[in-house]
Amino acid sequence: MTKNEGKRNRQDERKLQKIASLYDTHNFWDTQPVPKSTDVVNLDDFDKPIDVEKTVEEIQEEPLQIPPGFQWCNVNIEDDNECKDVYDLLTQNYVEDDDAMFRFDYSIKFLQWALTPPGYKKDWLFGVRGGKKNKLFGFISGIPVHINVNGKSVLMAEINFLCVHRSLRTKKLAPVLIKEVTRRVNRYNIW
Repeated sequence: MTKNEGKRNRQDERKLQKIASLYDTHNFWDTQPVPKSTDVVNLDDFDKPIDVEKTVEEIQEEPLQIPPGFQWCNVNIEDDNECKDVYDLLTQNYVEDDDAMFRFDYSIKFLQWALTPPGYKKDWLFGVRGGKKNKLFGFISGIPVHINVNGKSVLMAEINFLCVHRSLRTKKLAPVLIKEVTRRVNRYNIW
């Protein structure tokens, strides 16, 4: 085998590993009612609920448990100081490219506008605080939206701005935020 052939083999092997990683299991998403990358979707799978139907009474009233030293907090997004906490978290920890050269930088006024549509629910804008300074370490938002499904308007929730401080990314806080926002939305009989 020549040096170039060995290099090509290693490159091919890396490509195969990358493709295989697309089919890896996902500890959180594999437990959720969303299609998996390996699922086959048939015509009779359409126009049906993706989850077992429940009632509000079946949804626990109390927030989910989180690690000691942290607590749930509703964020009053209309208050400039509280909105600045969200702004700071997002500008330092939200979406970025692989080289950390590009990052979203939403203004405080934009966040206030985007998260306070008519009928918004204050308890759908929340996060996790902790530490000596009661810092905001995680945030997620939900707003009510009307979605047209087969000609029928259905009230649903749009979830956005899921963000966890990079120092807590290994603590599995994102799945807890997702489950908590789901619980809060379900308590309004929105599925």
